[in-house]
Amino acid sequence: MKKVFLLLILGCILFSGCGKSTQKDIIKEFSKKLENSTGYYLKGDLSINNNDEIYNYDVEVYYKKNNFYKVILTNIANQHTQVILKNKNGVYVLTPSLNKSFRFQSDWPYQNSQIYLLDALFHDLKVDKDYTFEKSKNQYIFQTKVKYPNNSKLVNQKIIFNQNGCPRKAIVYDKNGVEIMVMTFDKIKFSPNMAKDEFEIEKIIDTESSDKMSKKSSLEDVIYPLFVPEGTKLVNEEKVKKNDGQRVIMNYDGEKSFVLVEETADVFQEFTVIPTLGEPYQLMDTLGVITNNSLSWSSGGIEFYIVSDVMSKDEMIEVAQSITGIVSMK
Repeated sequence: MKKVFLLLILGCILFSGCGKSTQKDIIKEFSKKLENSTGYYLKGDLSINNNDEIYNYDVEVYYKKNNFYKVILTNIANQHTQVILKNKNGVYVLTPSLNKSFRFQSDWPYQNSQIYLLDALFHDLKVDKDYTFEKSKNQYIFQTKVKYPNNSKLVNQKIIFNQNGCPRKAIVYDKNGVEIMVMTFDKIKFSPNMAKDEFEIEKIIDTESSDKMSKKSSLEDVIYPLFVPEGTKLVNEEKVKKNDGQRVIMNYDGEKSFVLVEETADVFQEFTVIPTLGEPYQLMDTLGVITNNSLSWSSGGIEFYIVSDVMSKDEMIEVAQSITGIVSMK
């Protein structure tokens, strides 16, 4: 009996460390999976919370070492797909339903936290020396700081691992502890076989562009933001006819003045790449483009532009969120 007991103790020490440094073992296993693989493929679900309105996406990610990324985001409500692509030629946000893409000279995804990229989650773990850890049944829960320069309200995240060192879920919180983004990982495969043209624009357009958005000939209603910075108000509104649609230009004046443009989205006959400044930005129901003084996006067949020399990025985002929420409910 004593021999059996000693063997059990020895097994505990050798194989589990009797509970010591469990978090280090999980991080080490996660690191090994990333470093020893040629890349990964994952599939999961992303939800984004905006004032209790939830926006849901199907997410697929293809990653190949040496800077190749493809993130496919499909809005579950309207089945519109957008793609963030990084290949040897640059960074792109493709909207197949409009037959167009924005091209960025950007170092995305390295300057921001990224809830759906495994290597970005690992980077957050590695750089945060003050992360917290807890174990719950077969789950290993890490809490780390996050870096979202374009949205300072996002401050920390929980990354939940299974006992094999693979993430099961990531949750990003705002400063009030509210869950803003939740990514659930349904499938992760390391070193998958990938086609040679997996990261080529032509393949993405051929695969995703079968459902072209129908062209709107007019703006049925002007959509006004529900949030406007204090001391700012609408002072002028102008409607302009386009060759194939309409445009509305709204001027807001005051302490935080800005211009808001709404226009019927252009669906290009041939696939078009538009060079642009800025970074991809995930709004609630769509991907947009954000710079230091502008934010643009498409939603519900309408293209939106906010331009301001005095508003912060957080303020532009808040205005945009108060518009996009209305569009998605129409």
